[in-house]
Amino acid sequence: METVKEKKKTREKAATIKISGAEAIIHCLLAEGVDLLYGYPGGAIMPVYDELYKFQDRLTHILTRHEQGATHAAQGYARVTGKVGVAMATSGPGATNLVTGLADAQIDSTPIVCITGQVPRHLLGSDAFQETDIIGISTPVTKWNHQITKAAEIPEVMAKAFYIAKSGRPGPVLIDITKNAQFEEFEFSYEPCKGVRSYNAAPKPDIKAIEAAAELINKAKKPYIVWGQGVILGKAEEQLKALVEKAGIPAAWTILGASALSTDHPLNVGMVGMHGNYGPNILTNECDVLVAIGMRFDDRVTGNLETYAKQAKVIHFEIDPAEVNKNVKAHIAVLGDSKKTLELLLPLINENKHESWHNVFKEKYQIEFDEVIEHDIHPTKKGLTMGEVIEEINLASKNNAVIVTDVGQHQMIACRYAKFKESKSNITSGGLGTMGFALPAAIGAKMGAMDREVVAIIGDGGYQMTIQELGVIFQHQIPVKIVVLNNDHLGMVRQWQELFFESRYAATVMVNPDFVKIAEGYHIEAKRVSERKDLKATIQEMIASDKPYFLEVKVEKEDNVFPMIPSGASVSDIRLK
Repeated sequence: METVKEKKKTREKAATIKISGAEAIIHCLLAEGVDLLYGYPGGAIMPVYDELYKFQDRLTHILTRHEQGATHAAQGYARVTGKVGVAMATSGPGATNLVTGLADAQIDSTPIVCITGQVPRHLLGSDAFQETDIIGISTPVTKWNHQITKAAEIPEVMAKAFYIAKSGRPGPVLIDITKNAQFEEFEFSYEPCKGVRSYNAAPKPDIKAIEAAAELINKAKKPYIVWGQGVILGKAEEQLKALVEKAGIPAAWTILGASALSTDHPLNVGMVGMHGNYGPNILTNECDVLVAIGMRFDDRVTGNLETYAKQAKVIHFEIDPAEVNKNVKAHIAVLGDSKKTLELLLPLINENKHESWHNVFKEKYQIEFDEVIEHDIHPTKKGLTMGEVIEEINLASKNNAVIVTDVGQHQMIACRYAKFKESKSNITSGGLGTMGFALPAAIGAKMGAMDREVVAIIGDGGYQMTIQELGVIFQHQIPVKIVVLNNDHLGMVRQWQELFFESRYAATVMVNPDFVKIAEGYHIEAKRVSERKDLKATIQEMIASDKPYFLEVKVEKEDNVFPMIPSGASVSDIRLK
């Protein structure tokens, strides 16, 4: 009869198999629940691709047309699912082409794991063909990175990579694997990572800080909540809603926080930031308690820090201690996972209405509606506006589409006017502001949420940065809807040139190709709209289609996005025109 120790040895032996490092990578991905990844093969990663070929029934690989597209697709997938996105590339230029996506994922806290091939261990540092120091290059733009030079390292490093990417404040991880490590064989076994020494993923909530926060909120006459993506990443949407409703506090969002609370919720007062709503911005400097939840006080939100919310007591709910007091001094810092800290806060909060304070937001909204919103979504001018396009998409999709935006005027308009019922519905490049993000990110988002309508809103400039990813949509028949708002300019830069550089339009005029013919070249149904009478029906046709669809809308060339806080100005100096 076997002893307990002998049974344990038998189990361990059964769990151990001798395989190559390349095959081990595949088994690690499967063990982490990965069933989809994006990438581009090459010499230094070819052994892994050879093994991937053998596992096609369990692991789908999508060949993007550029490695940057792979990272953005992985981001879109991660953002809409809450899972870790995966991208893979070869060494040298393949690896360096991932850097923009890594940087975007780092600043926007998106969990992705990127795997790169590398020259054999004995050639490291010799300037071998397609060798580059991707570890050195990617260190500033990753949450963690590591180079594997021996096959036996693979299971532990891969487990650690996925744990770090998805735990605490999420972020990108890069694993670089030398070619010799991919060929070497070793005794493989895998155990998921449950913790890393010296890495505290989420600080333990301080009950005293939470009690102090509750006391401030209960005493406040003009409390105000600004929430960010930390609410979505922490899966704290229900807790946020409960807090807002119980305390009767007006609540606004950063662009990455959009959709955590339904846009039609009566206490959702709109967007903060450079092109945010009038009331949420200007009233930041009139509240007496500012409750920041899962947001980092980015400069596009605060404007001039010397004049930002100086009258208010600031309560900062944040998972990352490095963000506390970095830009705005917090009177009370509540560290920890947003879901846990809000759950602890809620029983301590008194029921309230704050009706008179909320009415101030309504008054400011009416001013903005009369001055800006009405003209954006119901224009009287002949040319089409970006705002009315977004409004028609809202109507056709019944406010329930995942909206993926690029960077520029169209992004700000879409974030201002898109309506959301579900969380994880607004996918955009926030902190890095990456043009070219939307098309590949929409591919990833759609593949992560096939049951939802996914609409990419893109400017004519950013569209051409990753236009080659139309090939992925065609090859795999991914039914994403693409809307290019074409004003024949780099619109946001042109707006700044008009307002602050005496209309000197230096290098912002675009001479564009025939976008419809390009889409048709990829066998994607495509149409162009330039007159208002055709807009509604065409958008309805697009949303009703169960296939990929491209729509170009010719909009006003010199249409600006307002409200606007000039760079370096106070939130109180927001301009309506």
